[in-house]
Amino acid sequence: MNYLTSIGSYAIMVREVFKKPTKWPIMKSLILKEIDELIYGSMGIIIFISFFIGGVVTIQTALNISNPLIPRNLIGFATRQSVILEFAPTFTSIIMAGKVGSYITSSIGTMRVTEQIDALEVMGVNSLNYLVFPKIIAMLFYPFVVAISMYIGILGGWIAGVFGGFSSSADFVEGLQLDFIPFHVTYSFIKSVVFAMVIATIPSYHGYYMKGGALEVGKASTISFVWTSVVIIILNYILTQLLLG
Repeated sequence: MNYLTSIGSYAIMVREVFKKPTKWPIMKSLILKEIDELIYGSMGIIIFISFFIGGVVTIQTALNISNPLIPRNLIGFATRQSVILEFAPTFTSIIMAGKVGSYITSSIGTMRVTEQIDALEVMGVNSLNYLVFPKIIAMLFYPFVVAISMYIGILGGWIAGVFGGFSSSADFVEGLQLDFIPFHVTYSFIKSVVFAMVIATIPSYHGYYMKGGALEVGKASTISFVWTSVVIIILNYILTQLLLG
C-alpha cells in the first residue's frame, strides 16, 4: 500500500507542476540556470566515462575474437551497437541519476527543511511549478548529452582499437557502417527523453515530500537515486520490448 500511495502522490505532483505557471521572465531565468547546472555541468563526467566505456567495449570485443575466420570489422560493429543501443542512453542515465538526481533531491529537500517552500506557498507561488518545471524543461536537452556520449564512445573505441593494435582504422570504420539501422539512433533518443523525465521528476518528488532535518536530506538523496535507477532499468526493458521487439 505504501508503494501505491507513493505512486499516487507522484502522479498528483506531476499534475500540479503544470498548474498555475510562474511568470515567464522569472521562469526563463530559472530554466537557463537549470540548463547550466543539470546539462552543461554534467558534460565533463559524461564525456570522460563515455570515452573509456567505448574503449573497453572495443578491447573486450577484440580479445574475444579468437577465430581468424571472423572479420575484424566486427569490432567496430559491436562497438557501435553497444554504445548506441545501451551504453549511451542507459548507462549515461544511471550516471545522471546519481549526479543530477542527488543534486535535485538535496536542493529541494534543503528548501523544505529550511521552510523556503512554505514561504513560496505563502506568497501565492505554485512551488512545484517554480521548482520542478524548470528542471523538466532543462532535461529536455538531455538527448543532446546522449548524442555527445554516442560520438565520444565510438571515438574512444576507435582510438583504443587502432592505437591498441586490435584493428585497423579501415576495418573499424567499415564495421561502423555495416548494417547500420537509423532507427536505432531514434530508439536511443526516445529512451533518453523518457529517462530525462524520470531523472527530473522522481528526485524532485523525494526532495519535495521529505520530512525531517539535514540527516533526512542525505537519506532522501540516496533513496531517490535507488528508485530513479530502478525505474530507468524497468523502463529500459519495456521500451526495448515495445520499440525493438
